[in-house]
Amino acid sequence: GTPNNGGSVITASGLIFIAATTDNLIRAIDIESGETVWRDELPAGGQANPMMYEADGRQYLVIMAGGHHFMETPPGDYLVAYALPE
Repeated sequence: GTPNNGGSVITASGLIFIAATTDNLIRAIDIESGETVWRDELPAGGQANPMMYEADGRQYLVIMAGGHHFMETPPGDYLVAYALPE
C-alpha cells in the first residue's frame, strides 16, 4: 500500500478509475473482483480526481496530470482524455 492523493470515479458498469498513487499510472479496477483490468501511463503524476462525461452517446474519461511534489511524481500541465469502448 501507498498513500493516495486524489479520488476516483465509478462507472455504472462497475469500473473504478483512479490515478492517485505514487506512480504515473491511471487504472481501471473491477469493483467486484478488485482486479486491475486496464492501465495507462500518464505524462505526469495523476494526483487528481478523474471525471467522466458523455458526448454524442460516447463516454469519456478525463484526468488532469499535474504531478505532486509530496507524491514525488513529475510535474506537468496535461489534460488527458480517453474514449471508453463503444
